[in-house]
Amino acid sequence: MPETLSQPVSIGETTIRPRRLAGVLLFALSAQFMTVIMLAAAMAPDYDFGASAISDLGTIPETALLFNGSLVLVGVLNIAGGYLLYRSEGARWLLGIYVAAGIGAIGAGLVPLDVADVHGLFALVAFLGFNLEALGTATRLTGVMRVLSILAGVLGLLFVVVMIVGDAGNTSVFGPIGHGGAERMIVYPVMLWLVAFGGYLLGRDVGAGL
Repeated sequence: MPETLSQPVSIGETTIRPRRLAGVLLFALSAQFMTVIMLAAAMAPDYDFGASAISDLGTIPETALLFNGSLVLVGVLNIAGGYLLYRSEGARWLLGIYVAAGIGAIGAGLVPLDVADVHGLFALVAFLGFNLEALGTATRLTGVMRVLSILAGVLGLLFVVVMIVGDAGNTSVFGPIGHGGAERMIVYPVMLWLVAFGGYLLGRDVGAGL
């Protein structure tokens, strides 16, 4: 890996290591998105956590701009965070996963659920991408953070399968949590992982590696 990849990043008069800046971006990504989901769900008339998809918040007039803008920001921050991790770690294949997940989120935000087929494709890329991102990142980690990364990724991918089976017509697979609950089990664990991973990166010493 070229030594210049891990050089500090200058922001105004402040210098910060790429790994720590990645931590800031990934923490902010998840924190803002989870906050917006909760806020938008409270604002949306008759929104049902069990029956409604998360992306329904992007089609309701009261919440569409807020939710879709937040989702686009998720994608942008994920790509930027992945690039900064690449500068620190040099794993090009892992950068590819971060970029794919980010593109999925950006596309899902720019093409709301009203355009179901296109939105669904972008959403699937995001669902798979973010959970594969957790699993891919686990290969660079050790200890508790590695275990948490694997758990988040596996749980999310398991519910991607549940979602696919349910949307194909076998809705009983959703059980008591419904479509909306199953979708949240794809999204929430990996978002919580991003908060934890972002904080983890912020606390790492220079030269300590992941």
